[in-house]
Amino acid sequence: MKVPPLKIGLIGSGAISGTYLNNMINRFEILDVVGCSDIIPERSKKRSEEFNIRDMTNDEILSDPEIKIVVNTTYPLSHYEVSKAALLAGKNVHCEKMMAVTFEEGKELVSLAKEKNLRIGMAPDTFMGGGLQTARKLIDAGMIGEPYMAQAMVVRGYHHDTGSHTGFGFTQQPGGGIPFDMGGYYLHALIHLLGPIARATGFAQCHNKARTRKNPRNPLFGETVELDTINELVGSLEFANGVLGSITVVSEGFGETPRLEIYGRDGVLICPDPNTFGGPVLLKRKSLNDWSAEFVSMPLTHGFTDGCCRGIGVADMAWGIVNNRPHRAHGDMGFHVFEVVHGIWEGTKTGKIHVMESTCQQPAPFAAGYIEKGLDEYVLTL
Repeated sequence: MKVPPLKIGLIGSGAISGTYLNNMINRFEILDVVGCSDIIPERSKKRSEEFNIRDMTNDEILSDPEIKIVVNTTYPLSHYEVSKAALLAGKNVHCEKMMAVTFEEGKELVSLAKEKNLRIGMAPDTFMGGGLQTARKLIDAGMIGEPYMAQAMVVRGYHHDTGSHTGFGFTQQPGGGIPFDMGGYYLHALIHLLGPIARATGFAQCHNKARTRKNPRNPLFGETVELDTINELVGSLEFANGVLGSITVVSEGFGETPRLEIYGRDGVLICPDPNTFGGPVLLKRKSLNDWSAEFVSMPLTHGFTDGCCRGIGVADMAWGIVNNRPHRAHGDMGFHVFEVVHGIWEGTKTGKIHVMESTCQQPAPFAAGYIEKGLDEYVLTL
């Protein structure tokens, strides 16, 4: 019997909303997108016409009794306010990373969701793609033996002095710097692969806090940009299962250097870029007969590998509601990641190792072999 889809409302019709709407409308039968809204009405009007959905206000979405999930794709500074309003209105929430700006705001949202028996979910959902699901299957199957070390790194260039635009403004604001923006992808991937973190320490800073736009082609040439958030972080992690790890996130580089590696007693796994859904996944196994073993590109065992599949986390939440099971990109994990970043940042000031207050369940993996078009029907059996 066909399951009636859950009705969805999207708040925040900016750049990433187009990807969410396209996937939620065209990929997942469990989702019925009713409409979208934005603080700038022209944005939501454009999206509503593009996807043939209602152009709504925030209040209309929050007061619609049929809408069960609010997808919050606003700027980071608005995440807390919009998600809290949705929870108070009795809606489940899936929010772009991260859930709030301050640690206290994040804690309040998680507590509020539990108090009201509602679900809160958190991007990124890239760990549900075929690449990182394949990596999880290989680890769980013992292909690298017992994991003991992990390394995660992304060096990006968030340059605010280009000639064609002013850059992503949210990356200059609280809650939007690269530890919060991209750090979430790498920490979610690590927790998906290895489970929760027990302790964290390291260093974080805001490099070149005040900078003058020197590019005469920039619309804001001559103005001074004030960065109001950390943009470099180096952290050491101790997982609850004893694995040690490191994470480095920097936005002052050039191009992009993504790296995610898991080391086991019997092998090494090079995982795909956590900002993507596909591969490659590279495996090297220890051999007593061959000390020069090469990395082998492993076939992907799961679906959702093509392009950007953001929104799969919303679909998984909807099926979780229908089947009364946990959803994978859950609020406890989102808050756990949020605490890791804040813990390292606070440790920079105090010199202390941060002992995690929160923990979370390692998300359940998908079973291997499902195909993309069959996901909705397949998830019913999970």
